[in-house]
Amino acid sequence: MKRTIFLLLFLLIAVLGIKTIDYFALFKPKIIPTTNSGVGQSGDVLDNKVVSSTKQTYHVEKFAEGLEVPWSMVFTDPNRLLIAERPGRIRVVNNGVLEPKSLHIFSEVPNKSEEGLMGMALDPDYGSNKFVYVCLAYGDAKKLADKIVRFRDRGDRLVEATVILDAIPAAQYHAGCRIAFGPDKKLYITTGEATQKEIAQDIQSLGGKILRINNDGSIPSDNPFKNSPVFSYGHRNPQGIAWHPKSGVLISTEHGPSVFDGPAGGDEINKIEKGKNYGWPLVSHDTNKIGLVAPLIQFTPAVAPASALIYGGAVFKEWKNQLFFGGLKGEGIYRVMFTNDNAEKIQSYEKLGIDVGRVREVIEGPDGYIYFSTSNRDGRGNPRKGDDMVYRIVPG
Repeated sequence: MKRTIFLLLFLLIAVLGIKTIDYFALFKPKIIPTTNSGVGQSGDVLDNKVVSSTKQTYHVEKFAEGLEVPWSMVFTDPNRLLIAERPGRIRVVNNGVLEPKSLHIFSEVPNKSEEGLMGMALDPDYGSNKFVYVCLAYGDAKKLADKIVRFRDRGDRLVEATVILDAIPAAQYHAGCRIAFGPDKKLYITTGEATQKEIAQDIQSLGGKILRINNDGSIPSDNPFKNSPVFSYGHRNPQGIAWHPKSGVLISTEHGPSVFDGPAGGDEINKIEKGKNYGWPLVSHDTNKIGLVAPLIQFTPAVAPASALIYGGAVFKEWKNQLFFGGLKGEGIYRVMFTNDNAEKIQSYEKLGIDVGRVREVIEGPDGYIYFSTSNRDGRGNPRKGDDMVYRIVPG
């Protein structure tokens, strides 16, 4: 009897040990930084080895501080930056100064974990119509949903709130909500599967998808599924979308499993095609099945990609047409090089030598500099003096 109890205890300890190792693997960045603390020369990392192929030098400047979980950023003109804070505020940086008063406050926004005020985008014709779009969660812990709201920007306030898409499944985790307009002037929306992984494969559900709508919320006639905003499906929690400037190819970044719903890691970069199935929860990591689209690359251990920018190259010529994303668990900025303009394959990647903690949004400014925000006050980071911050990468 004692021997049996001993064997059972031994097996229990062994299983718990494996799970503990698997859990902590989430927090180990796979890619080796190439430089020190925000100043340096870039190089490519392939198979965890630095291979110097570019001579792009840069340094990092503080741009705004004292923010709370800045989730999304858009420039309305060269001197005015809007910042969506997850607790429900849109803040303004005017001529390099963060204004104390919020442009708009969303009182209905909960902020218990990952959900809140998230994505933000400008209409392609913002110059004439002044439309600003946001994606936010509302409701309570028992029943949360995301909605897309369109406003008109009056400069000192947002007016004419119009809900153009509602009842997107949401939860405290996997709430999706990155939004951006494509080259076709359609609004694309990433949605998480709200921890109900089966809905990612359900075409009738808006959860676990990338959606595509017109700027008034109507359904484009050339969407892959009739009378549906669904553009692609089988997603777990996509957090970044960007289009290649030459080919127009749509790229997304996506979070992989987090132990409770699968082996840790498996973060993805995907080439998104109309009507295609990206596999969650049927497959993850390096497994795949016929009829499902495999990622261009997967990251294990997890880096938690939180955004996507394909840089236009106005200032950093060596980085033109390359993908950048912020890493939450990976704590930094990652640069990804494609083999061609069709973005069919990834050649190599690296983690820039920037030490600021968790990074969420990464955008290109009108000046050609790269702006990014930290997410150290989101309950999972270690806040530093001045956090949360917006920084920018400048030459030199």
